[in-house]
Amino acid sequence: MVRLAIVDALTIHEAAETTGWSARMLRYIERIGLVEPPRSGAGYRLYGPPQLQRLRTLRELLARHEVGLGEMGFALRMRRDEDLSGEVEAWIEAEPQRPEHVPAADWLHWEQTKHERLLAVAGRGTPDLMETR
Repeated sequence: MVRLAIVDALTIHEAAETTGWSARMLRYIERIGLVEPPRSGAGYRLYGPPQLQRLRTLRELLARHEVGLGEMGFALRMRRDEDLSGEVEAWIEAEPQRPEHVPAADWLHWEQTKHERLLAVAGRGTPDLMETR
């Protein structure tokens, strides 16, 4: 154990052993913002009672609602990022509409072509969608 002033804390490997999460998983949980352990002067993650409690209750929450860590990370991001939250809400509420310039008989083909273009550029950064509009 690493001694912090008056409070004891666990290293990442001790926390992994204690909680049942692997050290790799603890790093992932930190990266997506669900638990943020403080660092020692040398940069080591330190898991004290607050972090251990968050990890325990996180595991309970995931099990109770049958959700994954990625979903929890996204839920947290939705709470913190107003732009993302607004856009997701608008997407959920939006009704699909055929573009005015696309005849009804061509809508399926138009959507298929749009998807094919997106897939074709998926590995090259953000696609330029202007050509499909």
